[in-house]
Order: sequence, then C-alpha cells, then structure tokens
Amino acid sequence: MEIWINPACSKCRSALTLLDAEGADYTVRRYLEDVPSEDEIREVLERLRLEPWDITRTQEAEAKELGLKEWPRDAGSRERWITALAGHPKLIQRPIITADDGTAVVGRTDEAVRVALSR
Repeated sequence: MEIWINPACSKCRSALTLLDAEGADYTVRRYLEDVPSEDEIREVLERLRLEPWDITRTQEAEAKELGLKEWPRDAGSRERWITALAGHPKLIQRPIITADDGTAVVGRTDEAVRVALSR
C-alpha cells in the first residue's frame, strides 16, 4: 500500500494516523517532492476508476491561473488534464491510497481509508 501525501494537509495526517492505528504496512510518497509522472497518474486514475478532473483541486491558485474550471471534461481533453497534474502536482487531490488489490481510493475520510485497509 502506498499513500500520496502533502505533510501540511490535515486530511493526509488523519489518514496516516488511522493507518498507523490499524497497523497497516504502507509507504509514504510526498508527491510534491516526488512528483508522479504522467504514466503514474494514468495508472492511479485507472485504479481509482476516475477521470483527471475528478482528482483535481480546482480551488488552488494554480488551477485558477490555468483556467481549469473552463477546460472541457471529455475524452479529448483527458491528456491535457493529466499533463497539468504532472506539471502542477499541488493540484492533485490528497491523500491517494493505492490498495494491495490493485485499486485505489482518495482517502479524505476515515471511511475511505478503511475501504483501502479492507482491500
């Protein structure tokens, strides 16, 4: 299991606390420092069964500068979104937990973290 975190994020810290309390075996990836490649983002999206705009933090200043709210959310624009996430990792929703069964969850709630733990 791997968890993508921003240490400054309270949701990430809460997820780590729960993982530790449950004795989970996991690896931490500080994704702002160890930036995921476009291929890694595609893989996580597949595991999440989501589209890139579903895991984009559109309220961030960088998102506003890029005008992301105006970008089309369709198959033809998917790669543009993935490139933006790889180029601006702060825009990636967090924490993302990749489960041992090949799935992933956005662990913003205790319930979502428990789903990852159950897989």
